[in-house]
Amino acid sequence: MKRMFAAVVGFVSFTGLAAAQTPVAVVEEVQGAVTGAEFMDYVIPGKVIKLGQAGTVVLGYMKSCRRETITGIGTVIVGAEESMVHLGEVKADKVDCDSGNSRPINRAVGESAAMAVRSLGAKGSMPPQLTLYGLSPVIETTGRGKLLVERLDVKGERYDVSLTPASVVRGKFYDFAKNGTALKPGGTYAASLGSRRAVFLVDPGAGPGPTPIIGRLVRME
Repeated sequence: MKRMFAAVVGFVSFTGLAAAQTPVAVVEEVQGAVTGAEFMDYVIPGKVIKLGQAGTVVLGYMKSCRRETITGIGTVIVGAEESMVHLGEVKADKVDCDSGNSRPINRAVGESAAMAVRSLGAKGSMPPQLTLYGLSPVIETTGRGKLLVERLDVKGERYDVSLTPASVVRGKFYDFAKNGTALKPGGTYAASLGSRRAVFLVDPGAGPGPTPIIGRLVRME
């Protein structure tokens, strides 16, 4: 059994390398003894995560919207849409997320989004690039400075955030839930930081607080 599992590890690792190293999941939580993954890591197919005593890791798969809580001493191999787990226990759920968010919003798309920002509230402006299912976004950006989140469909709602080392996690993630900031259900918003732009819709049924990260992640790399 161990030999078979080792062979699977080798095969998945090889196929993961062949898949252009595209991240498929984000590590939403780490507790106890865990090696090979840290909070808010992106992981690729073939990635091996080992759980030790009282170890727990939560993986959110960005394309399949599968969220796994894996506990117990064991080994986890990241797949394309779900994990292979040896010895550990898995509790998996489908959560609301936008599967198109598996890729960052690139600069070219961001420049188009800037047009929507300039035409604030105007009919026919650019449609949202993704939908969030949590009221408090987690915004990823490698930039520093003033992050602006502004509502497009209703005037008057905006949030200005100064990004500092103390305010971001892992040097690039700002979580609105940490400050208790919630957007409005059904609203369309633009997030901007320098030349980076993203336009997103908050689902009318979006939940408050620290909901699953894959359902409220905005990737502005």
